[in-house]
Parts: sequence; C-alpha cells; structure tokens
Amino acid sequence: MTPRQLHRLGATAMALVLSVTAVHADDTAEYMDFFEPLPYFPPIPADNTITQEKIDLGKMLFFEPRISASGVISCATCHNPALGWSDRIPRAVGHGGQVGERNTPTVLNSGFLGAQFWDGREPDLEGQALGPIEADIEMNMTLAEAIERLKEFEIYHEHFAAAFPDDPDPINQGNVALAIATFERTLNTPNSPLDRFLAGDVQAMTDQQVEGMKLFVDAGCVACHNGPALTDSNFHRFELPGSTDEGRFLVTGDEADMFAFRTPTLRNVAVTYPYFNNGSVDNLTDAIQLMGQQMLGQDFTEEELSQLVAFMDALTGEMPHIEIPALP
Repeated sequence: MTPRQLHRLGATAMALVLSVTAVHADDTAEYMDFFEPLPYFPPIPADNTITQEKIDLGKMLFFEPRISASGVISCATCHNPALGWSDRIPRAVGHGGQVGERNTPTVLNSGFLGAQFWDGREPDLEGQALGPIEADIEMNMTLAEAIERLKEFEIYHEHFAAAFPDDPDPINQGNVALAIATFERTLNTPNSPLDRFLAGDVQAMTDQQVEGMKLFVDAGCVACHNGPALTDSNFHRFELPGSTDEGRFLVTGDEADMFAFRTPTLRNVAVTYPYFNNGSVDNLTDAIQLMGQQMLGQDFTEEELSQLVAFMDALTGEMPHIEIPALP
C-alpha cells in the first residue's frame, strides 16, 4: 500500500471515529446534564481558610493515637487511607474492642456533604471532628485530656503556633477541630472516569458504564444521588432487615425522621464497602437491588444490575497522595 493510500485510510478511519463519537455524545448529552464534575476543593468556610500550616497540623492530628484513652486509636484507625478512607468492616471497632452501632462512612469528599454522620447530627466537618475523640465507644478521651496531652510535645506547640499565629494560646479544642476539618477538606477524589467523561473524554467510560449512567437517571436514582458528591445530603427512611437503629429520629425526636438516614455519597462507592448504616451488605449488586426495591419499588434485571455496578466503578476517582506524618 502506498503512503498516499495509507494516508487516505488513516483519514477515513479518523472520520469514522469522529462520526461514532458524535453519535455517542448526542445520545448521552441529555443524561450528562444530570451530573456535575467533582471540583478539586469543596466550599471553604469563611472562618476556616485553608493554609498549608493548618493542613499539616490537621494531618498530624488525624493520625495521632495519643489523643485516645488507649493511646492506640486515631481518626485514621477507622478512616484508613488504604481502605478507601474507611475500615471495610460492618461496624466500627473502638476503645477496648467495643463495636459501634454504625458503619464508618468514608471521609473522602466529606467537605461536599451538607451534613455529617449518618444521622446528620453535625452540620459540618468542624462540628464532626471532635465527636469521635470524646465518644466512649471510639477514642474515649475528654477534650481537656486531649489538649493536655498535645501540650506535652514541643512540636505541637510549634505547629499550632504556625497554623494559628494570631492566637496567644493556640493549643485548644476549637483549633483542633479547625485543623482536622481543614485537612479533611483536602481528601478529595477528582478525575474519575465519570468526571473525564463529563469533561468531553467520551472514551473515559465503557459502553456498559454509559448504559449504567442512563439507567441511573431513568430509574430515578439521581433524585437523591445528585450534585458533585452524588448525594443530596438529605434524610430518607430506609429500613434494613433486623435493624433497630432509629436513625435521625434520635437527633430530632420527630416521628417523620424515624429510620431516616443521610443519603451516602456514591463517590468511590466501589471501594468503600460494606454498605448502609449497619454495613450489612458487602457487595454492590445486592446493595443496588435492595435500594431499588425499597426506594424505587422495582427489581432490576441481572443485565441492569451489571450496568449499574459498572457505572458505580466509574465513580472511583484519584485517591489523595498522602505521606503519613512522622509523629513526635
């Protein structure tokens, strides 16, 4: 074949690819409008600006086990970077081997959530940060004791002073919350196959994943799983077999909130199993089928389940690159 013929063949092949791509894009454009790419940073509170000094301090505190009564449990114990920043067990294990009542949510992309914890008892990361330290079933240490322990180390005096230069006594519980929340806002996972697809890379998702995306919209899943983190951060009644957890009702006392839980993010859902507030389902296929039955009143076929699972795989983004800090 002559160079001219090869050139013509290449041009023809390219035209065919572009034609197929255009058809593919036209077929999916209306569905793409239901989704948003994940930004690199979530909204930043006006009273907790992000600085490198605050990130560094927050990272140290996140991995610091000495702010637990046993001296061996840290935030990272349940939010393990190697396990999707969760723990991959049905319910969290804390102080003295106690088993908690609920599954550990991933901290990934948590800055995009409109409420924290399964029951939404805290509105933001700052409010969430201190709870596990005090909880007797988790880290089991009073905040006063935690602050005194941190003050034992000169390096913490240096890091708190650098992170909060205008505070004359910076090692305090408020600043601990601000620092941990700041670090957690950096734990985001952009550039998933879905994000790249939305940006125009139509080959970023497989045909099966695209069909799963369409079904996700057509079936109504997107009604609750929307926005950049694929959650509305609202609370919906969801009863699991054998579970007596009353959910948000325990926070509000409102009968309408009985058995209601915050919609979990679907970002990285393929690597943050097991699922639901009690971690009772260990695989996506069963989790999706149960959601379809309870929330949508339908049973998905095997083909539909395969498509939806494939789409869930397309929601895994780039994991944060974190160097574990050397603690004093």
